[in-house]
Amino acid sequence: MTASTRKRDPFHAKDTMTTPMGPRAVYRLDRLRELGPVDTLPYCIKVLLEACLRNVDDFIVTQDHVKALAAYDPKNVGEVEIPFMPGRVVLQDFTGVPAVVDLAAMREAIVKLTGNVSSAEKVNPLVPCDLVIDHSVQVDAFGTPQALRINSKLEFERNLERYQFLKWGQRAFNNFRVVPPATGIVHQVNLEYLATVVWDGAGEQAGAIYPDSLVGTDSHTTMINGLGIVGWGVGGIEAEAVMLGQPIYMLIPEVVGVKLSGKLAEGCTATDLVLRVTELLRKRGVVGKFVEFFGPGLSHMPVSTRATIANMAPEYGATIGFFPVDEHTIEYLRLSGRDAGLLQLVEEYSKQQGLWRDDSREVRYTEVLELDLGTVEPSLAGPKRPQDRIALGAMKKQWRSDLHGKTFGRPENAPGQPVELDEQKFALKDGAVVVAAITSCTNTSNPEVMIAAGLVARKAAARGLTRKPWVKTSLAPGSKVVTEYFRAADLTKDLDAIGFNLVGYGCTTCIGNSGPLPDPISAAIQQGDLVATSVLSGNRNFEGRINPDVKANYLASPPLVVAYAIAGTVDIDLQNDPIATDKDGKDVYLRDIWPTQAEVQALVDACVTREQYIVQYSDVFKGSEEWQAIADVQSQLYAWDEASTYIQNPPFFAELTPEVRPIRAIQGARVLAALGDSVTTDHISPAGSIKRDSPAGKFLVSRGVTPEMFNQYGARRGNDRVMTRGTFANTRIRNALVELQVPGGKEGGYTLDFLDNQVKFIYDAAIHYQEAGVPLVVLAGKDYGMGSSRDWAAKGTFLLGVKAVIAESFERIHRSNLVGMGVLPLQFKAGESRTTLGLRGDEVFDIAVDDDVRPLQEVRVTARNAASGAVVREFTAIARLDTPVEVEYYRNGGILHTVLRKMAG
Repeated sequence: MTASTRKRDPFHAKDTMTTPMGPRAVYRLDRLRELGPVDTLPYCIKVLLEACLRNVDDFIVTQDHVKALAAYDPKNVGEVEIPFMPGRVVLQDFTGVPAVVDLAAMREAIVKLTGNVSSAEKVNPLVPCDLVIDHSVQVDAFGTPQALRINSKLEFERNLERYQFLKWGQRAFNNFRVVPPATGIVHQVNLEYLATVVWDGAGEQAGAIYPDSLVGTDSHTTMINGLGIVGWGVGGIEAEAVMLGQPIYMLIPEVVGVKLSGKLAEGCTATDLVLRVTELLRKRGVVGKFVEFFGPGLSHMPVSTRATIANMAPEYGATIGFFPVDEHTIEYLRLSGRDAGLLQLVEEYSKQQGLWRDDSREVRYTEVLELDLGTVEPSLAGPKRPQDRIALGAMKKQWRSDLHGKTFGRPENAPGQPVELDEQKFALKDGAVVVAAITSCTNTSNPEVMIAAGLVARKAAARGLTRKPWVKTSLAPGSKVVTEYFRAADLTKDLDAIGFNLVGYGCTTCIGNSGPLPDPISAAIQQGDLVATSVLSGNRNFEGRINPDVKANYLASPPLVVAYAIAGTVDIDLQNDPIATDKDGKDVYLRDIWPTQAEVQALVDACVTREQYIVQYSDVFKGSEEWQAIADVQSQLYAWDEASTYIQNPPFFAELTPEVRPIRAIQGARVLAALGDSVTTDHISPAGSIKRDSPAGKFLVSRGVTPEMFNQYGARRGNDRVMTRGTFANTRIRNALVELQVPGGKEGGYTLDFLDNQVKFIYDAAIHYQEAGVPLVVLAGKDYGMGSSRDWAAKGTFLLGVKAVIAESFERIHRSNLVGMGVLPLQFKAGESRTTLGLRGDEVFDIAVDDDVRPLQEVRVTARNAASGAVVREFTAIARLDTPVEVEYYRNGGILHTVLRKMAG
């Protein structure tokens, strides 16, 4: 159905609004009052309703979809599916590069499918897409004024092929822009520049204004919820579908209201608040739900704090953490350099549509939680999960309990390891902070906590304090605006004095780009099997993520990161113990160097200016001289280079036929991995550094790549040959199959290959199974796939030959990505698991799925003895194909296969 034949206004909701850009069409929500209690809908549901109302065509979006949302009953949401058409897509380079690789591969595939070269032009983003290169910079150099220059130089050397590819994509595809390296973190750039709150439509939506909405290829896309914009993270697979004009199909969500009251106490930060919110909502259980914040506590809460809370929605499990538009939104838009016309449009449109926060309006939520901001206390979270909050005053006690208890099992009074580094000698002990990083979009976009960190550094430097010699310190702001207000406040020299020199603009330590520790530190940790720690102002601290040498990772506010760098250990009570001794031999306590809220606010008011944003974003797409020097190549099809170790044509469409093959039962499958609870996408997807003796490392060496040029897995996401070898290769993953052969098991990406009864790398076993024509399954526990929206967690699973994952429960994004790659997610029935069913993992599995499968259907699974063929256990599992559309995706072999067939037809 073409746009010209669509029924655009069956509810007579279309109206005209005078705007600073001239007259524009609006689709008024108040015209739907006869359909349901529209005025009492949560603000975020109103955004979904407007999108359905504006896109009604009785084909993709039907009138029934609009009616279902207008009649929204928060207490009885039911299982109603709607299509959501986001206004735009944002990508970061780790997940964005493979998305563009897939588009390039689709162009090649459609040409082969149709035999027509010109059909390549059909593969093009149909909605605006922005890719921000922010995940490639690594902290190699630190603690020196040359750190930024050195790290930037290495970044371009390691990533030149990727950057050349992205420059090709920028020219080849319509509706696709690239923000060059060394600009900032995607979410901060989105918040400070890309977002508009109200969108002035183009293309098919030309002449209409509507709420800005988006999906992004990073789970922390939710940060934009703090600006009153509905958006969340999806896998790269789903994002590609949206780029190609497909909706996000979703069940109408429950909305949990969180009523905020009071004010933060003196000494507390936005980071402390978000750690408390994360703890509260994880305990309550909001996975798959929308969370919307309201209440008197918002009246004095700036967007910077709201964005900090919204950013960590994935950590508390929600799809979004939404803050409605109000006067603070307008003030932030003004501060960040948006023009006066946009400010006027946002306020007038939001008020007309009932999207402006109004505390007097009744809003109906599924349930309401309450939080008094005055009860928040200084905190950290760790050592392995962001929801495990620890009050600062309890940190020392909790650390010792974890160290000597079941978490780490270290003996009391374990000896330290002697180290000599930079002409200094010391003993490195358990609890030593070896990484202290001011990093991550969560906090580096918040001037209040960044200025607070600078003031702690200033007061500490004045007493002659600095970092301990074993601490690798780094400062990686989310945009150049941060550097500007640090300079205006004269804080740069103070941060430098403590060792927090600028290392780059991008997402560094929080995603595993912490870089190597100094060799003597790394050697001491390994020789003593020490439990070294990191303290970072990030949002993720999963095991094995930050640095391979670091077992315990703690999230904290930027000023606390500075404090722990000075203390050099987490085995300290910072509220009562001296943090260090000053140049005069006097004890210095944290309270001596902690700034007051008044001090912080005075510097924020004086030194964070509108002009800084305008100047830094005036030519944001130009890039550095190194970026400009990359040649522009214009062609419809990408010239794949077989010698490239970064960019390769993936084999996803190798067997694609015009006809859809029927769904068939999975028979004779063996278990590739039997995993426990809380297996994250960091455990599954290739992430962090590449080990020389790993399958990926051996592959790169065979291609002439030296270990120092391996780069991170994330930088090589455009090469399936590297990424497949790195799937399930995390150093901290534990596969229970290994225990069948090795008493006590073995940590790392290993499995037991049942074809030869040998313990080997998971990749090597998977290839052996593929050569023998044996399908594979994965068994798992609760919350399988929690964490970042890593599409390679699903892509790698597919390419290893895994046909199904059977888990106790799935995290939202990863389950969707598995379906998007044609892998069947099966969920054990309530109360059942691998252990309760007595499954060892050495059985042969038959899964009775067929072409008549329905959403959430129960599927029979039979586990047989490998030697005798006798049935060991028969059970039913739920096919987590949640919607009819997901069944169609699965039948086609994935989302992209579905779209490609439609395009070719």
